[in-house]
Amino acid sequence: MSASQALTHLVPLAEVDDNKVTPGLLGFIVFAALAVGVWLLMKSMSRHMGRVSFKEAPEPQADPARPTGADGGKQG
Repeated sequence: MSASQALTHLVPLAEVDDNKVTPGLLGFIVFAALAVGVWLLMKSMSRHMGRVSFKEAPEPQADPARPTGADGGKQG
């Protein structure tokens, strides 16, 4: 298949039909703005997540004044 034959198959796809509704330039601009906004939010989230420390605090030591037993320290 030569290049000219390939182009003749693609020409019907490039025809403009006035009866079709397309998003046009405004739709493209809105979509591009949304894409840029999502990209900026992801970049910001990545930066904020990098600042978070995930080290857990050590467990508090058992208080000797509190009785702990089989009932979980409840007296009753």
